[in-house]
Amino acid sequence: MALHTGHGKPDEHPRSMNPFYGEANPVAEMTEAPPKERLPAGPMLPATAYQLVHDELMLDGNSRLNLATFVTTWMEPQAGALMTECLDKNMIDKDEYPRTAELERRCVAMLAHLWNAPDPHSSVGCSTTGSSEACMLAGMALKRRWARRNADRYPSRDARPNLVMGVNVQVCWEKFCAYWEVEARQVPMAGDRFHLDPQAAADLCDENTIGVVGVLGSTFDGSYEPIADLCAALDGLQDRTGLDIPVHVDGASGAMIAPFLDQDLVWDFRLPRVASINTSGHKYGLVYPGVGWVLWREKEALPEELVFRVNYLGGEMPTFALNFSRPGAQVVAQYYTFLRLGREGYRAVQQTTRNVARGLADRVEALGDFRLLTRGEELPVFAFTTAPEVTAYDVFDVSRRLRESGWLVPAYTFPPNREDLCVLRIVCRNGFSTDLSDLFIEDLGRLLPKLRRQPYPLTDDKAAATSFHH
Repeated sequence: MALHTGHGKPDEHPRSMNPFYGEANPVAEMTEAPPKERLPAGPMLPATAYQLVHDELMLDGNSRLNLATFVTTWMEPQAGALMTECLDKNMIDKDEYPRTAELERRCVAMLAHLWNAPDPHSSVGCSTTGSSEACMLAGMALKRRWARRNADRYPSRDARPNLVMGVNVQVCWEKFCAYWEVEARQVPMAGDRFHLDPQAAADLCDENTIGVVGVLGSTFDGSYEPIADLCAALDGLQDRTGLDIPVHVDGASGAMIAPFLDQDLVWDFRLPRVASINTSGHKYGLVYPGVGWVLWREKEALPEELVFRVNYLGGEMPTFALNFSRPGAQVVAQYYTFLRLGREGYRAVQQTTRNVARGLADRVEALGDFRLLTRGEELPVFAFTTAPEVTAYDVFDVSRRLRESGWLVPAYTFPPNREDLCVLRIVCRNGFSTDLSDLFIEDLGRLLPKLRRQPYPLTDDKAAATSFHH
């Protein structure tokens, strides 16, 4: 969540108001706009308040044209209706809303089956506000399990817990390490490897390692990390040293792609070393923003002392979350989507999305000005940079000019060891159709002649121009 400060301009002068916003008499009503940074002196008609807020929000970008975000930007009207019906239901109050709680339990069970838990009935999990909270919970469980195993020497100055991950992880993992005092050990990128190297990760592990994070779908380029190879490298480490290091799979996006499109890929609870998995229901789970999921392969993987039993509003219930009150709407929408699509429906939707990504990647490459890093063959996401012979413009110029047509395409620099590489990334989601991809490629092709005529790249401050969105 962004931090906001009160840095706006004060209301120095009253602003004129379109009197037609008033509901009854355009001569006498609403001649002056309400203040923006202090409460108005009195109430106004709901229609007027709506129109004021609605008009200001028109200046936001069109979410359907936002090719930076992984977050779902379209759902069926029936899902929207269910969410509206459940906005007032507090997800934490399972005693008052037992059916909403039951739908959450069913979603956890469905994901346990989907991710091949050895005994789906003994797996434990919960909904969250998104993958960031889910990752925090998984990281807390890893740290607490490590602390329990090392109770004879932790806490002490010589036992500082660490977490191993690739430098490409989502920023929530860096937050986890900062907030919970865990050393972040990151495997750098190298050459054309843009994510974690399994053996390099194992080499960073020691007796203070609480776990290793593998990412099923890097946000930098859409590629899967080799989770099975990572587990094999850690198996070898255990054989040599006795260190038993668990793996958490950050499947924010890929955990809702791979089970339907890459069924032969072994990345989930079929690997005994995988202790927990998270996903974003509001990404390729196809639900509007506000829901994530985290599951542990068995009850023993989630330390009991982290689960609170709260006597709240009439009943005792177990809870494990960073948030307390939150609406049940997104959980209900997730259950609706699971029912609505089923396995075959999800497969069809995700395959279509991947087809759109592959097709668009080929057409971008055919323009001749760009070099592809990935082609949308894992996540429906691909990254590309300018070809070596292109010197008149850079990816930041392309991003800026596309924004003029309404397209939001992030341009950013890769992390350490590949800071020389600046790329554009396109995220294809349900709702980004072949027709929309046709319009995109037309706009991109139309602006290239102007970019080619530039004397040189026009972006002076690349750091300020970077628009990288997970």
